[in-house]
Parts: sequence; C-alpha cells; structure tokens
Amino acid sequence: MGTVFRLGVVGFAHMHVNTLMENFGALPNVRWVACADTLPEVPELVEVKNGRAWNLRYARETIGIPVAYDDYREMLARERLDLVLFCPENARHGEVAEAIAASGAHLLTEKPMATSLSEALRMVRAARRHGVKLFVNWPNTWSPAVRMAKTVLDQGRIGGLWQVKVRRGSLGPMSHGSTRPGPDGRPIEMTEAEKGATWWHRAGTGGGALLDYCCYGASQARWFIGERATAAFGLTANFGSQYGAAEDNAVMLVRFPAAMGILEASWTCVDHGVAAGPILYGTTGTIVVDGQAPQHSLWIARGRGAAVEPIRPDSLPEGRQTVAQEVIQHLETGAPVHETLEAGFNLEVMAILEAGLRAARSGRLELVDDPRWCAGR
Repeated sequence: MGTVFRLGVVGFAHMHVNTLMENFGALPNVRWVACADTLPEVPELVEVKNGRAWNLRYARETIGIPVAYDDYREMLARERLDLVLFCPENARHGEVAEAIAASGAHLLTEKPMATSLSEALRMVRAARRHGVKLFVNWPNTWSPAVRMAKTVLDQGRIGGLWQVKVRRGSLGPMSHGSTRPGPDGRPIEMTEAEKGATWWHRAGTGGGALLDYCCYGASQARWFIGERATAAFGLTANFGSQYGAAEDNAVMLVRFPAAMGILEASWTCVDHGVAAGPILYGTTGTIVVDGQAPQHSLWIARGRGAAVEPIRPDSLPEGRQTVAQEVIQHLETGAPVHETLEAGFNLEVMAILEAGLRAARSGRLELVDDPRWCAGR
C-alpha cells in the first residue's frame, strides 16, 4: 500500500470539516491519530447538527478518530502527524496554521483562507519557514461542470471573457439541517439567541456572509479570468440577523484588467430565482453553471433565438476526484495539485476579499493589494 499518512484535525467550527474527514477517511492509506477543537470566543448554547460540538462528536464516533485533546497545541506537541486538517473560526486560521507548520505537518484548511491578507501571509510564511505544504480547499473545485466550464472557456467557445457572476445564498450557515430532536421527536430549529452564540454571526471571529459566500465568487472570478484583480467595491448589510454583529448580505464588484466579477452573498435567500453560477459572459456566448455541486448542469447560450447548447461535463481524473485524493497523491508523488488549492492563488483571492471588506467600511472603491511583493516572491 506504500506510505501511510498519519492525520489529525484541529478545529470543528466550520461544518465543512465533516466532508473533509469523510473524503480523507475513504482512502486506504490514511490513519487517523487525534483531533482537538479550538476554544470558542463564546460557548455555543446548544448542540445541533453541524454545530461545533456535534462536529467533534461526529469525528470521534463516526469517522473514528481515536483521541481528542482539550488543547490543540498539546496534540501537536505529543503526536507525530503528516497532515492536519484545520477548520477553526476564520479569524483563528493564522494562529492555528503557524502551530501546525511548526510541528512539521502539512496543512489543509477550508475556504476562505483567512480573514485578511496579513493573516493569509502569516500562514504562507509559516509553511515556507518549516518546509511544509499549505492547501486551501474549495468545494466547487470538485464539480465536473465547473471544471468543464473552464475547459470550454479555454477552447474559445464563447470568445473573450468580460464578466463572471457568482451568487451564493441560503437561510444562513445554521439552517443546513442544524436542528435537535424535540420532546415529541420532531426537529427543533435553533432560536435567535442560539444562532447568535455561534461564531458565524460574530464579526470578530470572521463570521458574516461576505467571507462565507463572496469567497466562492472571488475564487472563481480569479480562476476563470486568469489575471490578478486590481480593485474592488463592497457593500454589506444585516437585514435579518440582528442577534449577531456580522452581516447577512453582501455584494462585491471586482475589477480585473480586462474583465469584471459580480459576487453576491446572502443568508436571507429562500431561493436564488436565477442560475447561481458561475455565469461566464463572453463576446460570442454565455456559459451557465447551475444547481448544486457536484450535480451542476452546464450549458452555453448564444441569444438571438439560438437554441441553448447543453454540455455534458467530463468526469474528473481517476484518483483525483476529491481534495483528499488530490492532496495525498501530491504528497506521495509530487504531482501538481489543482491551481485553486495552491497558496499563491489563494493569497490573490484573499487580497480580493480584503479589498471588498475595506470598501464596505469606507464606502469607496479600494485597490486590491498584490500579494507577490507582500510575500516576497
């Protein structure tokens, strides 16, 4: 079987940790060693599905991680780990990444990379200093339709690309099945006070719709357009979540040298009403990706009465259909990972998001920093 990779997990704030653990746990050459949560700024008031206590219990009882530490630093000091998955609150990414890198383990986190460019640079510098690899996962990277949209674009089938639009929306992060059984066995929804105690609705922990959802648009706009963004404008509001300080709606407009991105995010969205995207507007056609990953649909529209052209996405490469397969293959063979996982790419995405956050505060268009000079590369 070759190398067996010893894995640990730090942080159970973000429910995407569950999918990461499932993906890595499906591989034959992975051995779970230990896990630990970070200490929340405010304790959650109730255990519900996808809450941090539930996620930790899922790791122990379903994934089968044998040991849970109270302090992640103790875990990193005592255990020998090859790779650590970390999904703490967004604002803790820099701190946790530094500790993991110092332990000598490779590290993988979930989108967004961090809450600021400075924190993202902190992560990259720590990985470089200790000679380990840093990866950032994007769920849409594993959508065959999204990947096929890039192939169709690169084939020139819609001409030059001038705009990318991405909309992400839901009724909030704790609306995805986050219930608990009531006295009669029926599911009970979280109260506003219970939601307000989660990190998602707290601004200081990196909560809010902009980082949660506009990050998808920033990543995809950068990937499809293929250039570094130059400026961004952001607008945020809290319409239905007054129990928390973080925004529940956000819009970003991003300028690239020869194109633009429109990024929408909402935690008050019952239904999109339109294709969520990405939608790629070209000079001779429009590529539309719709639905939920990985079962997206994909088509080209050319307007003026022309029939819509449906496209059947190709399957992802054998053995590289999940982030787990991609990363483990890289660590085994040195094969390149998908561009969207790479630290340099994600620094540029983080620079876009930071400019949007600055613009939302200033009310002005803000320049997007160039991470290359910041990172010294």
